[in-house]
Amino acid sequence: VQLQASGGGSVQAGGSLRLSCTASGRSFSSYAVGWLRQAPGKGREFVASVNKSPDYTYYADSVKGRFTISRDNAKNTASLQMNSLKPEDTAVYYCARSIRGFYGGSQNPSDFASWGQGTLVTVSS
Repeated sequence: VQLQASGGGSVQAGGSLRLSCTASGRSFSSYAVGWLRQAPGKGREFVASVNKSPDYTYYADSVKGRFTISRDNAKNTASLQMNSLKPEDTAVYYCARSIRGFYGGSQNPSDFASWGQGTLVTVSS
């Protein structure tokens, strides 16, 4: 299984970006998908996730109301719509799959695998 994030770029505070995630390999619809990020000098942190159905989504408190995660199992893709971006959203963003057989909304980065290379989002003030 390999997941690859794309769509990053530079934007001013208050702007929007849409990230895409493309999966190859094992059946995309068999696992939950998460977006995680890593800011310069910091560890990886959870951003959002969607279960495999998809009927449940989960968000970090820092992005609730601003980011929206979605997935299309028919196309093996997931997306992260990011609105009202802030400078503190600057990071490399990764999409990854949950390694848990049943995904109940874990926000622990260790519960995700197949990270791929990530895509850089830079938000300027």
